[in-house]
Amino acid sequence: MKRNLIIAGVLGTCAATAQAQSSVTLYGALDAGLIYTNNSGGHTNWQQGSGSLSDSYFGLKGIEDLGGGLHTLFKLEGGFNINNGHTIEGNTTFNRQLYVGLQHDRYGTLTLGRQYDSMVDYLGPFSEAGAGFGNNLSAHPFDNDNLDHSFSIKNAVKYQSVNYAGFKFGGLYGLSNDAGQFSNNRAWSAGASYSNGPLNAAAAYLQLNNSLNTPNATGAVSAGQGNNVNLTAELQRTFGAAVNYTYGPATVGFVWTNTHFDNLMAGVQGGTSFALPNGANLHLNNFELNGRYMLSPALSLDAAYTYTDGKVSGAQGSGDPKWQTFSLEADYMLSKRTDVYVEAVYQHASGQLGNARANVAMINTLSPSSTGNQVAATVGLRHRF
Repeated sequence: MKRNLIIAGVLGTCAATAQAQSSVTLYGALDAGLIYTNNSGGHTNWQQGSGSLSDSYFGLKGIEDLGGGLHTLFKLEGGFNINNGHTIEGNTTFNRQLYVGLQHDRYGTLTLGRQYDSMVDYLGPFSEAGAGFGNNLSAHPFDNDNLDHSFSIKNAVKYQSVNYAGFKFGGLYGLSNDAGQFSNNRAWSAGASYSNGPLNAAAAYLQLNNSLNTPNATGAVSAGQGNNVNLTAELQRTFGAAVNYTYGPATVGFVWTNTHFDNLMAGVQGGTSFALPNGANLHLNNFELNGRYMLSPALSLDAAYTYTDGKVSGAQGSGDPKWQTFSLEADYMLSKRTDVYVEAVYQHASGQLGNARANVAMINTLSPSSTGNQVAATVGLRHRF
C-alpha cells in the first residue's frame, strides 16, 4: 500500500511538471444558420448555411517550453461544412493550417508548413469579413484580396516578430517544390501593424505566381488543387492598408486593397462557375468602411459598406465591373462561447465583365444572381470551444 502511494505521488509530480512545461489545446468553432436569398441563379432560395459569419473548423495547438525563452509550437487546423461533414478541401483533413516551429520571447516566431499569408494576418482583423468581425457574407467580391482567408499557403516558411511597443511585422514564402521551376506556383507576402491605444493601423502585400503551361498542383497555391481559391491567374499581386479607431463602445475602420490578376486562369464563386474571360486581366480596388457599436457587453451591432471598382482588359474585350456591398448585423452573446446573430446583406453590381457581358451581383459564399442585385438574410447560432 505504501509503495503504491509513493508511485502515485511520483507520477503526479511528473504530470504536474510536464503540464507546466507544455500544453496541448483542442479548439474550434461551429456556425450554422438559415439563409434566404432573393435571387440565386434567377430563383429565390431558402437554405441551411454553414459558416455565414465565421468558418466551422476544429484544431489542435500546442507549445512546449524549451528554456531560455525558447519554445516549440505546432498547430493542426481543418475546416468543414457543418451541414454534411465534408471538409472544405477534398481528401485533406488539415486544410486551413498545419505547421510546426520555434518561438523566442525576444526574437519572434519561425514556422514551417501550411499557413495563412500576411493579408490575412495583418489586414484581416480590420475588415468586416476577417478575423476582427468574422462575417463571411460581407467579403469583397470573389474574396479577391483573401481578407476572408479563402485559402492558405502550402510549403510555407513564415516569420512573425514580437511586439515592439505596438509595432509588429512578418513575412511568408511558399515554395513551389518543383525541381527546375523555382517560381512555378510560389507565393510570398509581407506585412506590418501598429497599435497605440485606440488607434490601430496595418499594411500588407501578397504575390502568387502560377503557370498556364506547366501546372504544379504540389506548389503553394494552384487551380484545381481543391482549396477555395475563387480566382486564379498566372500572376496575382495584392496589397492594401487599413486603419481603425476605438472610442468607448464604438469602433470605426477603413480598409483599402488593390488586386491585379494577370492572365486569368479560372473563376469560381461559391462553388458555382462564374465565367470571367480566361486570359483576361482584372484589376480591382476595394474601399471598405466598417463599424461596430457595443450596445451592452453582450449585444453588438456591426455595419459595413464596400465599393469595388474593377477594370477588365484583354483579347476578349474590356469591361468596367463595379460592386457595392452593404451589410448590417446584430450579435448577442448567450455566454462567453455561444452567440446568436441576425444579418442582412445587399449587393448592387453594374458595368460589364468584358466580351459584352453584363456584370451580376454575387454575395460571397452564395450563388450569383441573374441580375445586378442580390439580397440575403440569415439567422444563426455559433459556438466556440
